[in-house]
Amino acid sequence: MTVDHGFGITGFIRTSFLDWPGKICSVIFLAGCNFRCPACHNAALVAQSDTRPEYPIDEIVRYLEKRKGWIDGVAVTGGEPTIRKNLPELLRLLRQTGTKIKLDTNGYNPAMLSHVISSQLIDAVAMDVKAPLTSTEYSRVTGTPLNIRLIKRSIEIIKESKLETTFRTTVIPHLVEERQLSEIRNFLGKVKNYKVQSFRNEETLDPSFSGLEEFSLERVEKMRRDFEIPSLDIGLDERACAG
Repeated sequence: MTVDHGFGITGFIRTSFLDWPGKICSVIFLAGCNFRCPACHNAALVAQSDTRPEYPIDEIVRYLEKRKGWIDGVAVTGGEPTIRKNLPELLRLLRQTGTKIKLDTNGYNPAMLSHVISSQLIDAVAMDVKAPLTSTEYSRVTGTPLNIRLIKRSIEIIKESKLETTFRTTVIPHLVEERQLSEIRNFLGKVKNYKVQSFRNEETLDPSFSGLEEFSLERVEKMRRDFEIPSLDIGLDERACAG
């Protein structure tokens, strides 16, 4: 068995009913992220480390080939997949199995996003829109200074694509609530799908966020009724992107 040390694959879920709504998929987790969101609950994936053991890509490829007709696709998530220069190479390897591919992204690398879309390496994309589209609010939620124009460009690229697309926002007490959701929705305009995800106070990147009380289910339901597109879709066991 050959272990590839270039893709940064640090996790693999063989079967998921959550990560690609309406599909049975496998999930590949890539380590490393260019954001430092204090509320991130995938903290172990954020800090890229050359010493982290990698999951062998050849084993994933064999699994997908054997599960044709059962697995609908594979979701590539993180961390943030687009920080990896060899992401297109990974996607091509997955493409060779005949599987469909969904990419999760934080939208901070529009050049890579545009490349994998134009190269027809993905079939679906989900982008986390973290906050209202101002540098101040976005930087506060992502934990790092950033160029908001890159986020806006990625939104444009996704909206102009013919892919299956989803935008999503994780609501966080005192950071992203109803006002912020309203501003995000107004900025996005007409989109195919927009989802509201609930903050979870488990193993957050900033330990102080583990002490925050989560929103009540009733409040999250109302947020979804008020802001989601196309419709309310409540899942008690939901997963927020780590990017």
